[in-house]
Amino acid sequence: MEITDGIIAYVAALAKLELDKGAAEKAKEDLSKILEYMDTMNGLDTGELEPMSHVFPLTNVFREDVVTNKEETESLLLNAPRSKEGQFIVPKTVG
Repeated sequence: MEITDGIIAYVAALAKLELDKGAAEKAKEDLSKILEYMDTMNGLDTGELEPMSHVFPLTNVFREDVVTNKEETESLLLNAPRSKEGQFIVPKTVG
């Protein structure tokens, strides 16, 4: 696919960019190189490769969620500048 000045102008408009002549030429070269590389990648035989979701052989590396229902109201309210009847007191934000 040949990258034309019209394509560059269209992509720049979509991205809300204003490109001067030099920047437009550079973008045209860069986009051409990207598409050329993608053609090279599309030409590779990947039929024997298994699809993967990550480049490293990782499984779930997150910890298990542990649900705890502790009553920590008193210790949490120690961090409050002001509290009343088990609630935080905050400045009024809506008029």
